[in-house]
Amino acid sequence: MTVHLVTGAGAGIGAAVARRLHERGDELVLLVRDAGRAREVAAQFPGASTLVGDLAQPGRLSWAFSKQHLPDRIDTLVHVAGVVDLGPVADLPLAVWERQLAVNLLAPAELTRLLLPMLRVSRGQVLFVNSGAGLRANADWAAYAASKHGLKALADALRAEEAENGVRVTSVFPGRTATGMQERVHQQEGAEYDPERFIDPESVATTILTALDLPRDAQITDLSVRPGV
Repeated sequence: MTVHLVTGAGAGIGAAVARRLHERGDELVLLVRDAGRAREVAAQFPGASTLVGDLAQPGRLSWAFSKQHLPDRIDTLVHVAGVVDLGPVADLPLAVWERQLAVNLLAPAELTRLLLPMLRVSRGQVLFVNSGAGLRANADWAAYAASKHGLKALADALRAEEAENGVRVTSVFPGRTATGMQERVHQQEGAEYDPERFIDPESVATTILTALDLPRDAQITDLSVRPGV
């Protein structure tokens, strides 16, 4: 049975991906930030395992994992969790930069490093859910876009480094998607939120599963998903 470790499975794109994998009978290991969240996610996905680790504190992930039972096997690592706070460079305090870089870039890098030995054994796959902001930076998006541009660089370097170990690496770049995060973005932008204008998380989940299920003779390296006309 294929074993997937997924971050951000509590809502939005992560929940859609986890639900699809759960429904088809794959084994799930879901990374959550604390014990309370672990109970909520376990109830949402019966039979799934949970790992507790706060992505806002990537330097403590290794310690947190040392206190828990890790799975014997991981076939895919799916990074979905992320945070966003908007504002012009002139006004963004350092703490806002640090949080977004920690959750969106440093934690995926550290989590990948910690799990690479298992992924090498399974000749598995790492999939990063990036963003359209990982390809371009607009006004007021400096900190978030910087973290996502960095995530693309992480994926590109990792792909080159791990090719000889048979580990595939994919970046998915969704456009604006109808999630709770997108609603918060609209609040920060002072704009009215209409989810009908944006991509359904299920559509992004379909692209992610397509990349994960691709036969081993090929890999999808970069995949952009944009709202339909």
